[in-house]
Amino acid sequence: MKFTSKFFCRAVCFGALSISALAQGRLPYPNAITDRLLHDKTPMAPTPARTVFTDPDFGSSMVRVTDQTTNPRVALSYFYNPSSGALAFNTDTTKFFLVGEHGIPLAFGFDPTSMAIHSLPGAGTGGALQLPFFGGETTFSSTDPDLIFGVGDRTPLTVFSYRFSTAASTPIFNAPSACATNPPISPTGTSNDLYTSVDDNRIVLAAGGTQFGNRTVVVVYDRKLGCRWYNTATGQIGGQWGTLGTASVPGFKIRHVAISGNGRYVKISQDKLGFYFWDIATLNVTVCLHGSVNRCDGYGSMGLNTYINESGVIDEMNLVQRPMNNITAVSSIYSPFPLPHYWSMILHPSWSNARFDGDNAPICGSTYSPTGVQQILQPFDGEIFCMETDGVASTIWRFAHDRSVWNPTYYWTDSLGNASDDGRFFMFSSTWDGQVGLNHDADPRSDVWLVKLR
Repeated sequence: MKFTSKFFCRAVCFGALSISALAQGRLPYPNAITDRLLHDKTPMAPTPARTVFTDPDFGSSMVRVTDQTTNPRVALSYFYNPSSGALAFNTDTTKFFLVGEHGIPLAFGFDPTSMAIHSLPGAGTGGALQLPFFGGETTFSSTDPDLIFGVGDRTPLTVFSYRFSTAASTPIFNAPSACATNPPISPTGTSNDLYTSVDDNRIVLAAGGTQFGNRTVVVVYDRKLGCRWYNTATGQIGGQWGTLGTASVPGFKIRHVAISGNGRYVKISQDKLGFYFWDIATLNVTVCLHGSVNRCDGYGSMGLNTYINESGVIDEMNLVQRPMNNITAVSSIYSPFPLPHYWSMILHPSWSNARFDGDNAPICGSTYSPTGVQQILQPFDGEIFCMETDGVASTIWRFAHDRSVWNPTYYWTDSLGNASDDGRFFMFSSTWDGQVGLNHDADPRSDVWLVKLR
């Protein structure tokens, strides 16, 4: 079994693998179920918040993080996970954050041994520490467990760092003044999607426009070299470093952006079309269209040098991977897929652990019904899982039912999930089969849950 040196070090540190086990190709989740059978869902009421329990169908340890009292500032508030590309856990898995109603990021302390959740200094009466950011643009540092990044809650085009031990917020850059884009970014505008490279040196966000899906500027801030930008509407690429000029692809608007762990590429998604990879220091922008032979469909997640996404063919669990410098070199993670093939679920992958353990690290995720079906009709329906990516074998490790009932009217009911940096935990949002009640507007609530993977 092929592992990177970073994976080897982390595995030894956590006692998961020995040198001889690595040589024998021992799996990273030795206690997980790996069959392809249907595991029905045992009816289960939601447990009290912060109480560790066992998933009755897969045997994994779990804990409910939030309930209707977690944020007393908003009665009956709902909670959900940040986007799958965000680092929702700090580097030593002793803190994590989630998002509350009105886009408020909330942080908690965590003991990875006991799975105990505790309040951080400055937390409110509900136990959550409200961070001075807007929730959709928040991510932990890749290098410092005491540091988290975000855009200001009142200045959404300024990126700050926040240090937990001192409660100090420090501005890093303001996009309109630091980037001098053409045309200029409005200083009263907003942004979405904030991610960093593994050394924290490069930060990416989407700017321009006034709302999600209508932005046109990718901003990459290098803390040594300065700003670089790409106007996706005009194709113009400029900034303080790299090649200046015009990209060769037609204009488009931005849905999401993310940066590769190595800091070289930005992935830009465009609603109902596909996604693009921009080689940041150059004018090279390549497009991957939905429905093409390159399998550019569905949700995906970035590693150091590799991108993994749903393929939209053969089977709902058929994730494919490709190097970001050659997006046509597509290969299935699980091959060949055994019969029967299954369809009906949507899959959300999360690969934060690849940024630290390398592109051979397992990729984890959750599945949910796009029509809100609660019954388990086939294997992998409504599950938390991880998949082997090293090409040595095709293993799917199964951990829990996510019990999510998605309602497309309420985006927070989507069972988004985030893997911890060490690959030991997965955090996800769920309505728990619709049992966590309604919010103050009589809309369905969702809460956040944690499952132990090893």
